[in-house]
Order: sequence, then C-alpha cells, then structure tokens
Amino acid sequence: MLNIHVSAGPENWAEYREPLAAALARAGIAARLSDEAPDPSAVDYIVYAPASGLRDFSPYTRAKAVLSLWAGVEKIVPNPTLTMPLARMVNNELTEGMVEYVVGHVLRHHLGMDAHIHGQDGVWRNHILPSLARERPVAMLGLGELGAASARALAALNFPVMGWSRNPKEIAGIDCHSGEAGLDHVLSTAAIAVLLLPLTAGTTNLMNARRLALMPKGAVIINPGRGPLIDDEALLAALDRGQIGHATLDVFRTEPLPAVHPYWAHPRVTVTPHIAADTRVPSACEKLVENIRRGEAGEPFLNLVDMARGY
Repeated sequence: MLNIHVSAGPENWAEYREPLAAALARAGIAARLSDEAPDPSAVDYIVYAPASGLRDFSPYTRAKAVLSLWAGVEKIVPNPTLTMPLARMVNNELTEGMVEYVVGHVLRHHLGMDAHIHGQDGVWRNHILPSLARERPVAMLGLGELGAASARALAALNFPVMGWSRNPKEIAGIDCHSGEAGLDHVLSTAAIAVLLLPLTAGTTNLMNARRLALMPKGAVIINPGRGPLIDDEALLAALDRGQIGHATLDVFRTEPLPAVHPYWAHPRVTVTPHIAADTRVPSACEKLVENIRRGEAGEPFLNLVDMARGY
C-alpha cells in the first residue's frame, strides 16, 4: 500500500482528501492519504502546494515524485532539498479557463467595449468603431500549454498572432519568434500583448520601461501569467503618459493586491483577483492519480519540470 502525503495546507487537504481517495480507488491503487508524515522516509509520493509548511524534502528518501497542485512552480524550484522529480499541474479545465479569460479580454479591448459599458450617459458614440480582428496584431508571450492554446484560439478568430518564447517553437498558424531580437519585433508590432510566461530569473521584469516603449502607442497589456513579469513602476509611468492604453492584470507581486496599490484607482487599469484559470479538484485528482500510476509502472511522469530551466 502506497503512502501519499498531501502537504498542501489545511484548505487543500479538506478539498482534495475525498476526491483524491475516490480517484485512487477507481484506478485500483491502494494508498493511505494523510496530511501528516510522522515518518517521512515511508512516503511514496508528495502532493504539494507551497501553502504548506513543508520546506525540507531531504527526509523523504523514498518519495518517487513531488506532484504540485499548481501550474506555476517558481516558488518550488529554488528549493535545494528538492532532488526528486517535480511534476506541475496541467489539466484540460485549467487550460480551458485560461483560454476563455484571454479570448474574452482580447475581444473586450479589440471591440472597445469599455467605452460603451461605462458610457451609459446619453451620448451616442457611434464614432467608436472596432477594427476587424485581422487588423489587430496580438503578441502571445509564452508558448507553453496555456500560451499555445490561447494563441490558437485567437488565431481561429482571425487575429494575426505572433508568439514569443525563449527557445524556438513552431505552432501551426502562429508566427513564432524567439530571442531578444524576436521579442523586440513582436512587441513593436503588437496592439495587444498577452503575458503567459513562466517566472524565472530571465523573465522577471521582462516588461520594463524599454520594452513597454517599443509597443505602438495605446497598446494593451493583458497579464494572467505571473505578476513579476511586469515592472510595476514602469507600467504605471507608461499608462500615465498614454504609451500603454490599458492594462488588464490578474496576477501581482503581492496577493491579495493591497487596497492602497495604485493599480486599483488607475483609470487605465483593470484588476481581476487571480481568477483567469483555476485548478478544478476532480480533474486535478485524475492527473495526480495518472502520475502515481505512471510512477508505479515505471513510465515517465507527465508534465515534469526541468529544474535547470525553472519550468
């Protein structure tokens, strides 16, 4: 019988305990689930979220893998005691949620919806006419699972989509770029930029003053990826002078975003409370169980993190 330690905080333990046990039973995997590990050396798998107090993985000498409940792993990767395989959470529902958020806000800005939603004052603003999607270039920064799916959805609506990633990629229907020159080209062309990059040392403050200045005047930033991808002071300055026309932000350096933060009151900023994509418990349990099954069968784990790259 396997010992599975769910080290993800009391809220996640309460939410995952029964669905995960049921998913294991359906898969025919005999296992003990516990949110405690009195003998770490007896644990076979760790289901993990940084909300837990677990910081030292070195006593878990038998553990075959750490299975994260989060898609982002930037808070886990730097841990020097994490020497066993780490798998991040990727599931269809999380991807669907992100695609819907990205497409919804791209269309909102593309169609100029805010002018009408907030303009119910008797003024007939029929001079505010949207361009066609094919006339509105969109940059997708980050072409992982979420970025690629969002890029394909926008391309299907006839937006010219340019993708950028640190390493070269090819995605049918997407104009893909990489490297510094590629990033400058994509940003200098895009009317809307969507940020879905992992957070690493190389992507922290990626959208700094220089790169924001590359974008066409009045361009829009949509960030459902990671808060520190943006230099906040540089973005506020670019918004104040109209270089950036609007920023829709779902993620922040500090969450919840403090009530005194200038983003809340800025007329060119939309704050959403980290709701772009969430992990749904039933489908997440199926992914966790599939990786446990793979571990026991000696098969490769799904969604393994490259610890050197940080994602």
